[in-house]
Amino acid sequence: MASPARVSTPRASTPQSGNQTERTALIAGSTGLVGGFLLDNLLNDALYWQVRVLVRRPLDRRHDKLQEVVVDFDHLEAHDGAFGVDDVFCCLGTTIKKAGSQEAFRRVDHDYVVEIAERARKAGAQRFLLVSSVGADASAGSFYLKVKGETEDAVGGLGYPALHIFHPSILTGPRQESRPVERLSIVVSRLLSPLMLGPLRRYRPTPAASVAAAMVVAAKASGDGRSVHGYGDIVSLAQGQSAG
Repeated sequence: MASPARVSTPRASTPQSGNQTERTALIAGSTGLVGGFLLDNLLNDALYWQVRVLVRRPLDRRHDKLQEVVVDFDHLEAHDGAFGVDDVFCCLGTTIKKAGSQEAFRRVDHDYVVEIAERARKAGAQRFLLVSSVGADASAGSFYLKVKGETEDAVGGLGYPALHIFHPSILTGPRQESRPVERLSIVVSRLLSPLMLGPLRRYRPTPAASVAAAMVVAAKASGDGRSVHGYGDIVSLAQGQSAG
């Protein structure tokens, strides 16, 4: 297969509103847990003829549809040509511990996300799909959830015809980095999951593969406006892809 182009100004697409028209996609966070599954899904989906990924360093991957755009996320203005796509899938996210400070965490989970959304919308993107968190709220007492909520509000004000926000709880799946506390939380959550009924159901651990599948299904769905997808929606959407 041909090697993906690694350029800062890839050819822009002409956004299309019809669901049957082939589209271009942009992924931010393709090396993460959800992003990895999402990249596989989009590369294998006939609706998308090109999948661009914003990456800090080249991927060890080749595919005819894949176009890598190696960027410095602090200087996205140097890569404006990358944002002329139809659909944007944002899976960027870190932890305060990994980022090193609250300020660094906010830069990744808020500033980068909002700037990507702004640049893509100005370039004509029609749909934005964002992985956020259960409990995200700009008025939350938790710094983490407050930043997530502020990010959702900022992206929601950019005028996307369709905005899909996903609210998973603890994500499960094969991670490259070691997160002992998170692994323990996953084990406990899985044991308690059958007891998480009613309002507690939204806190059930969510497979990253299901979130990725749900994002693709939501992007292909008809209808505009802002939609927030919790655990139940994510599972239903993902099962819809499997059924299809």
